Amino acid sequence: MTWLLERSGLGEETCLPYVQHYIPPSRDLESSCAEAVLVIFSVIDDLPTKTGRRERAQGGAPPQPPRILVEVNGFTRTLILNRPKQLNALSSAMFMGLLRCFTAYEKDDGVKLLIMKGKGRAFCAGGDVAAVARSIHKDGWKYGADFFRNEFLLNYIIATYTKPQVSLLTGNVMGGGAGVSLHGRFFAMPETALGLFPDIGASYFLSRLPGFYGEYVALAGARLDGGEMLACGLATHFVQSNRLLLLEESLKKVDTSNTFAVCGIIDQFAQQPSLKESSSLNRLEIINKCFSKRTVEEIISALELEASNLADEWVATTIQSLKKASPTSLKISLRSIREGRTQTVGECLQREYRMVCHVMRGDFSRDFFEGCRAILIDKDRNPKWMPPRLEQVHDEAVEQYFSRIDDPQWEDLNLPARRSHGRNIESKL
Repeated sequence: MTWLLERSGLGEETCLPYVQHYIPPSRDLESSCAEAVLVIFSVIDDLPTKTGRRERAQGGAPPQPPRILVEVNGFTRTLILNRPKQLNALSSAMFMGLLRCFTAYEKDDGVKLLIMKGKGRAFCAGGDVAAVARSIHKDGWKYGADFFRNEFLLNYIIATYTKPQVSLLTGNVMGGGAGVSLHGRFFAMPETALGLFPDIGASYFLSRLPGFYGEYVALAGARLDGGEMLACGLATHFVQSNRLLLLEESLKKVDTSNTFAVCGIIDQFAQQPSLKESSSLNRLEIINKCFSKRTVEEIISALELEASNLADEWVATTIQSLKKASPTSLKISLRSIREGRTQTVGECLQREYRMVCHVMRGDFSRDFFEGCRAILIDKDRNPKWMPPRLEQVHDEAVEQYFSRIDDPQWEDLNLPARRSHGRNIESKL
């Protein structure tokens, strides 16, 4: 199955220092595809020399493959995340490369449509937060601030993009992967289990889901399948994987930025999936009843009351997920979603940037680093959260995460003026 999100970055010349051109061999596709040019530019540390060739790193190590591939087909550009062994986890250099391309193509009259996809079995497993944690230990918290500043700026450019973007979401989509596609076949926001919080503008799109479903997804780190993404409004279309190539080839023939025309093409390949009986959307009444509570403690108590009166494995699993998550992350996530309901996507990203900088500094809690250790590095999946209990995370501590950073060299996230203000989330329930 494939989940799609249809969405309505510096001139293409900006990418030229990193560009190599390659004419692919003939394929049994339509004639227009045989004329396609595959444009590849490297966004890794060993950037090409002025001769256009990437040299081996010191010590004779072979150069890394390009992390982003760009395929040119007429008026369409297909951006391919090319880090399959890492499930296309996004590095800082990849964010910068994508930012260059999105900025370039928005200004280029020769580009009408952007397609985004990932190579391998995942669209994108999110930002490479394990690398961020290691770099912070080595170079200080401002490395993390710079990483997220670039990521959030890219999220904002995509969220307010003036040309249609179609994301082909095959495989897992987590965290930062949603930021470059939603604003993305399995959609997951695992941040509370990692000691972080749903960022990348998630407080904007999750807060606009039906009822209090966004609070549930954010706090429980829920995984949604394609039918659920379509039903709650995160995705716009659902297409079977065996029809994906045909859809992609049709989109590559587009010669307009008219979103209705692009939508009409996707409609020809889309279908309406049924929700599974086990779907959390079939528990929306319970979700609204419990996750509408004012505090995390009250949410868990409400769920425990439901569990005592209802034999439903979903309720027990949800309680378990909440109790395993970082108490600090749960509390700041709940407040973030609640504030996001009344804010623009830009305001959400600016607030989330303050929050993530406090997380990187670790002033109150270092749960982010402990979560990275337990889940991504040592993989013992047994994090030791500090503070370990919800009642130890006081309102004053939560308030700190929403304040300016007390550092004369730190700046708020400054976003460029844009004509668009983010997509509308339309539930299909």
